[in-house]
Amino acid sequence: MFWNQFKTVIFLGVLSGLLFIMGYWIGGQNGIIFAFIFSLLINFITYFFSDKIVLKLYGAKLLDENRYSYVYDIVSELCANARIPMPKLWLIETPMANAFATGRNPDNASVAVTTGILNVLDKDELRGVLAHELSHVKNRDILIATIAATVAMAVSYLADMIRWSFIFGGSDRDSKNKGGALGAIFVAILMPIAATLIQLAISRSREYLADETGAKISHDPLALASALEKLQNGADKQKIDPASNAQASTASLFIVYPFNASSLFALFSTHPPMDVRIARLRSMAK
Repeated sequence: MFWNQFKTVIFLGVLSGLLFIMGYWIGGQNGIIFAFIFSLLINFITYFFSDKIVLKLYGAKLLDENRYSYVYDIVSELCANARIPMPKLWLIETPMANAFATGRNPDNASVAVTTGILNVLDKDELRGVLAHELSHVKNRDILIATIAATVAMAVSYLADMIRWSFIFGGSDRDSKNKGGALGAIFVAILMPIAATLIQLAISRSREYLADETGAKISHDPLALASALEKLQNGADKQKIDPASNAQASTASLFIVYPFNASSLFALFSTHPPMDVRIARLRSMAK
């Protein structure tokens, strides 16, 4: 658990460093200040409104407490184990078997499940999945993922500014001092790719941590392993093509990668290999 937390700190530090380098390239010390303020503004907006946006994006509705009382009972017990407040529970009408957590902190958290996952998993497996999602809430992964995503987006935005300024402004003396054309190519093209890769590494690290924390909360790592195996085996026919859906930007929220992955998309996956996740959980049971 400590190693995953440590990796997240390192990754966020490197990601922030990329943002400040981009700011320096645009405007020196003033550019660094601009990049910092810009990232704060974006983080503020996403921190307070990202949960509402994603729930509306999927047409989520509050989970009926009478019809799905067993889900409320499971979540209530797990929240007591994790020592966190009860989140709002939501239902998404889709045969895709999946679940995700969102919200800026444990006091303002939401957990969404699909009709597909309620039909596919037994209660023990569903309990394992819900423990995983509540672990994201407990570990404040939503906040971390939001920061990583917005900083990466800010890096890409600044890269666009550099590309356009270089195209229309040419290679003036200041750009020559910073590396000229080659420097502009490096900063404007390679750094956004690096920022994206770091963001995805953070997402994979937090998935491992949520698996581990969820297994401890539920005291049943084998149930979560069984759920992941079942979801992975049955998910391929129900996944969505990310090339034609805006929802692809929310892939990191789900417990199982919800979109069709060609070899290219697999290289940029927000989730670690499923067989590795399952093997780790089974080793915890031993």
